[in-house]
Amino acid sequence: MSKIGKRAILLLLALPIGFNVMAQETKKPTLEELIPGGESYRYADNLYGLQWWGDECIKPGVDTLYSIQPKTGKETMVITREQINKVLEENKAGKLSHLYSVSFPWADKPQMLFKIAGKFIVYDFKNNQVVSTLKPKDGADNEDYCAASGNVAYTIGNNLYVNEKAVTNEPEGIVCGQTVHRNEFGINKGTFWSPKGNLLAFYRMDESMVTQYPLVDITARVGEVNNVRYPMAGMTSHQVKVGIYNPATGKSIYLNAGDPTDRYFTNISWSPDEKSLYLIEVNRDQNHAKLCQYNAETGEPMGVLYEEMHPKYVEPQNAIVFLPWDSTKFIYQSQRDGYNHLYLFDADAANMKGETYNSANGGTYFQAGKVKQLTKGNWLVSDVLGFNTKRKEIIFTAVEGLRSGHFAVNVSNGKISQPFENCKESEHSGMLSASGTYLIDRYSTKDQPRVINLVDTKNFKETANLLTAESPYEGYQMPSIETGTIKAADGTTDLHYRLMKPANFDPTKKYPVIVYVYGGPHAQCVTGGWQNGARGWDTYMAGKGYIMFTIDNRGSSNRGLAFENATFRRLGIEEGKDQVKGVEFLKSLPYVDSERIGVHGWSFGGHMTTALMLRYPEIFKVGVAGGPVIDWGYYEVMYGERYMDTPESNPEGYKECNLRNLAGQLKGHLLIIHDDHDDTCVPQHTLSFMKACVDARTYPDLFIYPCHKHNVAGRDRVHLHEKITRYFEQNL
Repeated sequence: MSKIGKRAILLLLALPIGFNVMAQETKKPTLEELIPGGESYRYADNLYGLQWWGDECIKPGVDTLYSIQPKTGKETMVITREQINKVLEENKAGKLSHLYSVSFPWADKPQMLFKIAGKFIVYDFKNNQVVSTLKPKDGADNEDYCAASGNVAYTIGNNLYVNEKAVTNEPEGIVCGQTVHRNEFGINKGTFWSPKGNLLAFYRMDESMVTQYPLVDITARVGEVNNVRYPMAGMTSHQVKVGIYNPATGKSIYLNAGDPTDRYFTNISWSPDEKSLYLIEVNRDQNHAKLCQYNAETGEPMGVLYEEMHPKYVEPQNAIVFLPWDSTKFIYQSQRDGYNHLYLFDADAANMKGETYNSANGGTYFQAGKVKQLTKGNWLVSDVLGFNTKRKEIIFTAVEGLRSGHFAVNVSNGKISQPFENCKESEHSGMLSASGTYLIDRYSTKDQPRVINLVDTKNFKETANLLTAESPYEGYQMPSIETGTIKAADGTTDLHYRLMKPANFDPTKKYPVIVYVYGGPHAQCVTGGWQNGARGWDTYMAGKGYIMFTIDNRGSSNRGLAFENATFRRLGIEEGKDQVKGVEFLKSLPYVDSERIGVHGWSFGGHMTTALMLRYPEIFKVGVAGGPVIDWGYYEVMYGERYMDTPESNPEGYKECNLRNLAGQLKGHLLIIHDDHDDTCVPQHTLSFMKACVDARTYPDLFIYPCHKHNVAGRDRVHLHEKITRYFEQNL
């Protein structure tokens, strides 16, 4: 065969390959690839189990565990899974299937902790031997291992255990050692070991007086009732006490805090010498917080160090943290100047004469002893990562809107490592080494899904890059994303928006728009992180030819207290006005089809979706509301009363925000989706709204997801988003 003939054949053979590559480069990601739970879900590369052993970074894998010197980035093998399993087999202690779950809680010992077959195992990785094993009783939950003492606290049913000993023996209706107050006020656990592990503080919640709400289990032959204790706004709430258990004596005491009725106890912390227990008490109205000190031996109150009052609400989220180099000082986080910042307090100030001040955020506060504000600015501290004892610095993460970064503040002189203004649009999280010299910095930007660096906290410069992940959708046809600001309905406040356009966007065409909304407290939808916070479904719908739009209205997070509490006593009202401002902006764009605007959201976003469809029927033509709050009187006490007060004290607000009263205003297509086991936003919301619509002769659609709680997880999540997609495709 001639050279020309061979070339022709090679060219013909090459053509299909070339065409396949082009097809691959222009294909759009599917729901299976975009939604967690999808069979082919795509996500950015990650490093799992990264942590510190002292000042050495530990990088686990399936079979091998490495340490990384943060100054040089040099990796050294520590141990293999095969080595560990050989020793475990000799001790008949089970077998590790991977190394991602090992932890290094002892900075000064060559020991690791892991769990196999229900047993906590301490393993010496230098001498290759098992140091100790500890197995809780069968059925253990809420396990809390104390590295200082080697004890483990856990619950079985509603009772608390330490090691193999039962600490409590309570009847049904009383819950010990678990979260209380429905996980509000930053509460995410129910047990708190003292620094040396000699004592255990724990919650005891009596909810026997709380009304039970019936959820039905449809998997049984005959549906079975699952009752949950659910205190609705204005109704009787549970009562909480704080106990202290001494493993050495086997005895418990309870803090003498007085009658626990209509009081919330949050943010529990210990003094370094284990002699005092601190907590923040919040009243039922949630407008008065007190930092209280108790004697850990007797449970008697020792004094109130700080009080904060606000005409709207106070919301403490963080326990105090003592300075590791000075046990007479601690850090308190407060929004008293309008943004969450760090304040230095005297620990022994309870017996000092106090003073009362007016605060910049509209409230008042009382403080005993001298207080020093360490951070200040129109940005907020989002996380205290720890301390650098040598330099007397606090290392923290700060955020405002789309910008975030890591910082250090010197406790002595108040000097901050860099101006917040130096931050770029990004999302950061961090983990500090034992000495505070180095930081594992995880971050993303609009175009970069994940970067993991080791950072020197002296200047916050990268010392080693551990991972720079590529986009999981490399080679796919992806939409473009724009961000910007518009004015809120108050005419002065800037709101951040995200606008997503189809990849093949044609400015001469008219596109339908879907507004994705959440809008409630403690959430931010438009971020400086990967794809500006856009979700997989947003990408999917943009690929189908929709403009996807999101705006963070007043009431959402990371913009300061005044921004959040602007919605007080009228949830959904001001937020809706801001969303309409977003639509006015959309309508100013020549490529937006103003006759085809839809809206979708879940939970608070479900409330917003339903409210927008009812209050602005001339704007929103199609809506899909998931797990919506319909009547705030049906929502739980802590959250509902913080932002709405009680139905008795705010009847006008509850009436105005009750969407059943607006059922007759529905004109467009509205699909409501609810989970039958939703114990956060109970099904009564949706069912009562359906009844109101029947009475008003309006016609929403309804879909129920059996066997799910407040959201649809796992494999069914793909089905959920296909269902939502079909509804918009059919009606918008």
